[in-house]
Amino acid sequence: MKVEVTIDRTKKLPAGAIPALQEELQKRLARRYEDCHIIVRQAGSDGLSVTGVEKDDKKLVEEILKETWESADDWFEVH
Repeated sequence: MKVEVTIDRTKKLPAGAIPALQEELQKRLARRYEDCHIIVRQAGSDGLSVTGVEKDDKKLVEEILKETWESADDWFEVH
């Protein structure tokens, strides 16, 4: 499975937020999917692309991403 998350480059994010999100998302998805490749990057708009899985799995990835983003205070430390 390949997951690509794009974050609008006009959003102000703390330093290290993108690699931290990628790492946390990798941890959470690896619990359920053994072979997953995750890319988080800034782009012209927010987006999510999930390939290599069934439609139901795409919805689950969306939910995991949403939970991960909403719980950033628990796993992301600003330095």
